[in-house]
Amino acid sequence: MTKLLLKLFVKNHENGADPAVRAKTGKLSGVVGILANAVLCAGKLIIGTISGSVSITADAMNNLSDAASSIVTLIGFKLAEQPADEEHPYGHARYEYLSGLAVAAMVLLIGFELAKTSFDKILHPESVTFSIPLVIVLMGSVLVKLWLSLFNTTLGKHIDSAALLATAADSRNDVISTLAVLAAALMEKFTGYRVDGYMGMAVAIFILYSAVGLAKDTISPLLGESASPELAEKIAQMLSAEPRVLGFHDLLVHDYGPGQRFGSLHVEMDQAEDPLSCHELIDDLERLCLEKHNIHLVIHYDPVVVGDPEQDSLRETIYTALQSVDKRLNLHDFRMVRGTHHTNLIFDVALPADLNGKENLIGKTIDSALTDREEKMKYYTVITFDAEAFNRPISQ
Repeated sequence: MTKLLLKLFVKNHENGADPAVRAKTGKLSGVVGILANAVLCAGKLIIGTISGSVSITADAMNNLSDAASSIVTLIGFKLAEQPADEEHPYGHARYEYLSGLAVAAMVLLIGFELAKTSFDKILHPESVTFSIPLVIVLMGSVLVKLWLSLFNTTLGKHIDSAALLATAADSRNDVISTLAVLAAALMEKFTGYRVDGYMGMAVAIFILYSAVGLAKDTISPLLGESASPELAEKIAQMLSAEPRVLGFHDLLVHDYGPGQRFGSLHVEMDQAEDPLSCHELIDDLERLCLEKHNIHLVIHYDPVVVGDPEQDSLRETIYTALQSVDKRLNLHDFRMVRGTHHTNLIFDVALPADLNGKENLIGKTIDSALTDREEKMKYYTVITFDAEAFNRPISQ
């Protein structure tokens, strides 16, 4: 069913990374959610009115709030597809993250309200009305909501959308809540035990836990994330395929919303290479990254000395010293500036966050390793400590 809807309403739906496909897929999710919840709401109102069941009528109102979540998703994707303008040169794609955050907030609110109601029922137990119309409506609601959850999960994974995955989680939580109500009604009918409050509290805790996870997933890209290991490895493979690229480091990716990612990267190339040729290669790599990974990458060119035995030996000495402190430590941008009486060794060290404050220890370890070398020349180190970043040095 999901594939059929995609085929009917989303052109070129196979390309989930395409911004146009993302927008149409998100809007499809919103429209389907609104229609499904409207049908559920109308059906429950009719059956609730005929049977005189207050609980069924109340559940119909819950579907109206679910329809509101779908409306938020629809609006979010509609706003996100707006083109860049003078005030927003990076586009409006982050509206999708904001819509996901709004859905997460709604789920959180539902969790709190359910916890409050359930706590009251634990203190003041009430009988749960059991009737055939109630069972029919609840099971029908479960089936529809289960399909909506699977539908939005499939779409969310297809276009890698936190907003759609949040909507899927909302539908999944409705399934669990409805099954809990049904289980409590059955248990009371056949055993006499009133467990509605306890079942509701358990579901509320699950919903709250789910809502916190959804909020983290949408807030994280808004705050700014480092490049994922998968993305870093794809870029590494792309760069490694070019023999003139000797090393690369300091990958930074700025996420302005799905399909709007900008990044920067340093590549090391032999200083003996023709600068114009290197610049042409960098242009080609930037275009290739945009085509293959949909990232607007800006590459900085670092010329390095190749084939200098003394420099290679010193680099290896420093690398060994770094490894003795922590296996994750590495260096890049290594340069030698020779003088009459001493030589400056200038380089950067990528420092993991949990090693902040260890800079003096690392510096002393390197100085000690250089002092142990039996050389006439004295070495001074000029070290820049960077936050740990994507790093593939020449020595590898």
